Amino acid sequence: MPCMRLEDAIVAQCNLRHAGVGGITLLASDAGLVSLEFSGPAQPLAPLDSPLEVLDSPHHPILLQTIRELSEYFQGRRREFQVPFAYSVGTPFQRRIWDSLKAIPYGEVFTYAELALHANSPKAFRAAGQANGRNPVSIIIPCHRVVASTGIGGYTSGIERKIWLMRREGIPIPKDALHLFL
Repeated sequence: MPCMRLEDAIVAQCNLRHAGVGGITLLASDAGLVSLEFSGPAQPLAPLDSPLEVLDSPHHPILLQTIRELSEYFQGRRREFQVPFAYSVGTPFQRRIWDSLKAIPYGEVFTYAELALHANSPKAFRAAGQANGRNPVSIIIPCHRVVASTGIGGYTSGIERKIWLMRREGIPIPKDALHLFL
């Protein structure tokens, strides 16, 4: 395992809550956002105008920028994120997949096969799906915009979160996920 560089060291943390996606923990280094992790239950039918609640008082500029951008996203006023992401994990293939995720436009989806093709690995759609599931900064790098060719596909942080994020962006919910609303 390679040694961590000083600029990759996590220097700040912040906890947030949102009705649609549940708890959010942000970790940052001086180089950028390192992690966005979910916790607690998600509510796929929560109102789309649900506010982002900040539970801590962050002072780190990366966290402040991330909170501002996430809040704008949850309000429907942001479609792309500008906050820098610090790759502290991931293989070269995973990083290529994560970079390809950023190319999926707001409100649109790729299949796992299209994601693999975009990353110049057309036969590696299963590996692309696994890399998608290991994305350390969900929402910022929009792994929720990837679906299976036969339906909604999976989501490491819970299908309910994926459904809320898709609803936020106006993406039609695939029929195989509609049972979650009954």
